[in-house]
Amino acid sequence: MKRAAKTRHLYRELEGVKLHYRETGVPSSTAVLLLHGFPSSSYSFRDVLPSLGEHVYAIAPDLPGFGFSDAPPLDEYEYTFERFSHVIEALIADLGVERYVLYVTDWGTPVGYSMAMRHPERVLGLVVQNGNAHEAGLNKAWDAPRRFWAEPSEENKAALPEWLNFSGTRDQYLSGLRQELQELHPRESWHLDWERLSRPGNIDIQFQLFYDYRNHVARFADIAAYHEEHQPPSLVLWGRHDVFFDIAEVMAYHQVMTTLDVHLYDAGHFLLETHAAEVAAHLNSFVGDVLDRERNRP
Repeated sequence: MKRAAKTRHLYRELEGVKLHYRETGVPSSTAVLLLHGFPSSSYSFRDVLPSLGEHVYAIAPDLPGFGFSDAPPLDEYEYTFERFSHVIEALIADLGVERYVLYVTDWGTPVGYSMAMRHPERVLGLVVQNGNAHEAGLNKAWDAPRRFWAEPSEENKAALPEWLNFSGTRDQYLSGLRQELQELHPRESWHLDWERLSRPGNIDIQFQLFYDYRNHVARFADIAAYHEEHQPPSLVLWGRHDVFFDIAEVMAYHQVMTTLDVHLYDAGHFLLETHAAEVAAHLNSFVGDVLDRERNRP
């Protein structure tokens, strides 16, 4: 039986920010790139990276403002998902990666899709885990954010739910879950998230990113066109109790993608906290198939 690969914890200075990232496997021009969501970091992937590293080169960065990456003040740095996409492209270029299987979840989704639509030829496969790219996935919980995005008044801001605090951070993990599923979640996850998010000025940074998410929603038609034209082999992994992104999002992928594998889990928004072993098995199989297909191309 193979032993799990070791994960390395590293830093690189790129695009004016010091990025922390995890990598495993033998460095290669082909990789699996894993992009985390809010309010977490590359820590989300800690339990799948060792398994991936036995087969491929895998990279999981902390986005600026998250985890152990720098969080420059708002007046010194442009916090947009588009800017993040260029930072991550700079990272993988510095690491010698030319093509990749892209794993996106939550806030990592707008970053990854910006990269994919800018350079579709680099994307060997697409893995979506509780990340939204269709109107179908935005349920009534997004009504207040939509009103604020359309008119960012103090009144509409006051109507937003309070989530940029410790309890809101914890709720990202536990909301929508019955007691026995909540008990599977290690508490250190949201404690670590909040310790990093509560750095001076970071709450303002996170609100800016929330406001920028409107630009991702505005590009849903462009994403649909990307899916239709390029049809990347796709794997959708979904915690079905996610209260932030509706399960209807899964069907939206199903209606368009011609090469699609879908797995639903009795889990919440942070699927990997409770089902890392199951996800790792499907992920390794998917990545293996994608790379075999690439090697056998005429």
